[in-house]
Parts: sequence; structure tokens; C-alpha cells
Amino acid sequence: MARETVFVVQSFSAGRGRSLKADQAVPCKSDEAARRMAERLSATKLGVVAFSTSGDAELGDFDDQPTILFRAGQLPAIFED
Repeated sequence: MARETVFVVQSFSAGRGRSLKADQAVPCKSDEAARRMAERLSATKLGVVAFSTSGDAELGDFDDQPTILFRAGQLPAIFED
């Protein structure tokens, strides 16, 4: 099957204790659209990250490491350098 690149914005809210709770991920049409949305959300969310990943959606086979386009605030370790 064909590989495709998807662009996603994931925001986080406060969970129990010091944990983060992932909000619903928002798919975007381009890297620029993802960056803009993430920048807007960063004003109201505890943390936000925009990233892209490539793979085969039908097989659910995507790259292990996403390409970070934008990040702000508190994020889970997977999105840290």
C-alpha cells in the first residue's frame, strides 16, 4: 500500500496529580496548518505539540519517531528531545 504523511496536533490538559491527559487529537491538512493550530491552542492548554508521521494508514504501520513541527508547555517524554 501507499505511504502517506499525516499531520496531527495533540494538546494536553491536567490529569490526576501531576499527570497529563491527552485531549482529542486534531488531524490537519498540512504542516503549516498544524503549526498554526498548535500555536493557537498553546495559549489555553497545558501543553501542545504538532507533529507529522509517515506510514500506511490501512495497515496502521507508521514511523516510530514523529517529526516535531511545534511544541509548547508540558509534554510527555515521547515528545521531548
